[in-house]
Amino acid sequence: MKILWWVSLVFVITNVGALAEEPQLNSPRVVFQTNYGDIEFGFYPSVAPKTVYHIFELVRLGCYNTNHFFRVDRGFVAQVADVASGRSAPMNEEQRKEAEKTIVGEFSDVKHVRGILSMGRYSDPDSAQSSFSILLGDAPHLDGQYAIFGKVTKGDETLRKLEELPTRREGIFVMPVERVTIFSSYYYDTVLESCERERGILKRRLAASAVEIERQRMKCFP
Repeated sequence: MKILWWVSLVFVITNVGALAEEPQLNSPRVVFQTNYGDIEFGFYPSVAPKTVYHIFELVRLGCYNTNHFFRVDRGFVAQVADVASGRSAPMNEEQRKEAEKTIVGEFSDVKHVRGILSMGRYSDPDSAQSSFSILLGDAPHLDGQYAIFGKVTKGDETLRKLEELPTRREGIFVMPVERVTIFSSYYYDTVLESCERERGILKRRLAASAVEIERQRMKCFP
């Protein structure tokens, strides 16, 4: 019994430590609307602040609109193309300026597991621009080599649809036979949205209270 108790205690302590190490998402959310469904994700500004700012700016400017997932490797990654070459629509000057920026490699101890967002890059560790991968499985060999900046918060069913698509191999890349298009993207803030809902509820309660007060007044003081 003592041995079982000790094993259980170690298990709990180990898992609490693992949970404590998981970075916190901030309140903004980004949604990619694709031809196979929506994918929503949040950011880890405490892990990769420069990367988070850059990706959010690209979304804010609409740079990912008409872009696509050029790579879908089941159980590994679904990778978004670089916007400079992956969009079907031309970019304006402001979009191009942000898209051409390279970001310093903000490598961390966060693990590459399913749902994690990880920047693509060339051999230069500071060459990341706008291409990034959504992990479709655990990939420990990528840990510490690529900048993790967020994770998927909704849309796992969309990712599973992508994993079922017919693919072809081109060198090291497994690519979908048909284009997986990001039609559009948008962002919202979960805190502000929650506050607006609470404000609406409070307004309705106050209105209902005012009606009840008036009803009682009319009853007691005709």
